[in-house]
Amino acid sequence: MQKRARLQEIWSRADLRIAANGGARNARLFLERAPHVVVGDMDSVDDETRAWLETSHCELIRHPRAKDETDLELALSLAQERGADEITILGAFGGRVDHFLGNVFLLTRARNLKIVDAASELWIGEGNQEIQGNLGNVVSLIPLSERVEGITTEHLEYPLTKETLERGSTRGISNVMLGEHARVHWTRGTLLIVHSFE
Repeated sequence: MQKRARLQEIWSRADLRIAANGGARNARLFLERAPHVVVGDMDSVDDETRAWLETSHCELIRHPRAKDETDLELALSLAQERGADEITILGAFGGRVDHFLGNVFLLTRARNLKIVDAASELWIGEGNQEIQGNLGNVVSLIPLSERVEGITTEHLEYPLTKETLERGSTRGISNVMLGEHARVHWTRGTLLIVHSFE
């Protein structure tokens, strides 16, 4: 229940809540507040959710089922068009593996974009990242570019000092926070940071 409360808080305090297709049903069942907008082909919006959205005066933006983008990519583009400067994606871990992998690579499309679930969050770092959490939280550093160079960490159990991680290496997986703050700095490359609270 505490995990769900964290997601409900993130959802409720958002200035603009966009549901990607079936995400509207998840909002009804688990997040309790209606989205402002639902975007997608609407093939996963059941009748009960559709009635809930109508009662909530939610904007529906329908796209054809045969399209070049996933519903989440459409939602991300819409958020950017409407001026969002910080975007949090909820519910991107469930379902199909291909969708999950596609969702991770969507992180490369914008700054200040993060995927969050009840127990973890992941984002593309900017080269100098502070991570806030708790003692024992797990932090993984995953290179998305061919090489990520000059990596130096602070307050992690297994330190790196001006080192390089190559794409395909698992050396950066499962480091551990030594307190409530950790820092990762690097000089070149695209680095995915995964922070797990459990």
